Amino acid sequence: MTTDGDHYDPKTRMVRLQAENFDGRSVTAVAIAAHEVGHALQDHRGYKPLRYRTNLVKATQKFEKLGAAILMASPFIGMITRAPSAGILMFLGGLASLGTAALVHMATLPTELDASFARAMPMLEKGEVLLPGDEPHARRLLTAAAFTYVAASLMSLLNIARWWAILRR
Repeated sequence: MTTDGDHYDPKTRMVRLQAENFDGRSVTAVAIAAHEVGHALQDHRGYKPLRYRTNLVKATQKFEKLGAAILMASPFIGMITRAPSAGILMFLGGLASLGTAALVHMATLPTELDASFARAMPMLEKGEVLLPGDEPHARRLLTAAAFTYVAASLMSLLNIARWWAILRR
């Protein structure tokens, strides 16, 4: 069980679920657990997009933090150096690094869709885990699980827009 949210950790090869999903018996709990087990199956079977995503996330996490620091520092660099072009270049570099988060989230979508619909849903159907009539609800929940990455990508773009608005003042 975890308090960090439901996820599959490819480094330790563990599925981690929040208490309400680990102990739960609802369609939501079962669908979320099946989705995360779907990621474990991807890893077990050597699903390359999962491996690419894992490496991409590792590579871009540091880059995104650096980008935020650059954005915060860019006005000061411009004032200290008295060269507005230096501040502008740093600002653009910071925005570009924040944009990587949006790209990572969009690149993650195929992996999420596969975990939900090529792995979790067949597992739920074959294992007869769902009650009659629960399948459409499970499909909606699995769609929502996959599309959280679309929402995260949009949030990254909004973050860029927010920085743009702050630093344009």
